[in-house]
Amino acid sequence: MKIVTTKDNLQILHEDNHLIIVNKRVGDIAQGDNSGDKPLPEIVKEYLKEKYNKPGDVFLGVVHRLDRPTTGIVVFAKTSKALTRMNDLFSSRETQKTYWAVVKNKPAKEEDTLVHFIKRNQQNNTSKAHSKEVPESKKASLHYKTITELDNYFALEIELHTGRHHQIRAQLQAIGCSIKGDLKYGFDRSNPDGGIHLHARKLAFIHPVSKEQITVLAPVPQDIVWKSIETKI
Repeated sequence: MKIVTTKDNLQILHEDNHLIIVNKRVGDIAQGDNSGDKPLPEIVKEYLKEKYNKPGDVFLGVVHRLDRPTTGIVVFAKTSKALTRMNDLFSSRETQKTYWAVVKNKPAKEEDTLVHFIKRNQQNNTSKAHSKEVPESKKASLHYKTITELDNYFALEIELHTGRHHQIRAQLQAIGCSIKGDLKYGFDRSNPDGGIHLHARKLAFIHPVSKEQITVLAPVPQDIVWKSIETKI
């Protein structure tokens, strides 16, 4: 059953004076769209306003985004200073981003580094991973390893080196390993909750203000496939 995220059931993974990091559920949107659903930043603002009894508008900066059907770690900045510095960390790739993905087909190699050239199609909001550079494409790189095998699926752990549009989804499709539930990228059927089995599992970075090492781990969704992976690892 899909849970609707509210200020009262936010899954907060880390909070300090400058940052708030939450575990995004399937269906949460990182910014407003034409669905009319309340975006996750607005829900986080409601939480902060109530928790700290803040009058007026609450500052909240969106550091990065996850696709609507994806779950896991999303970072927000509570101060403009933290937002600027976190944006710099992400753009200069000074963060370590680890994802988990569930695929039906076994990858040809147990682990590998994938390099493609991603071209975005604005009309249908998809990206295609090309083996060679094509006009208007951007280089994309990730490393995956197979972490466990289930009855019908394989679980991959992915270290993301670049942050292209739908990168993991497009690159895994390119090697014949579409993500479970991802109709847009070649999987044969959708998941009941409309999500896909791609989870932003872990994020590590140096805090932009305190300079402490921060490592955040996001629990997987309450789903039989995810839970079976978690028990095997």
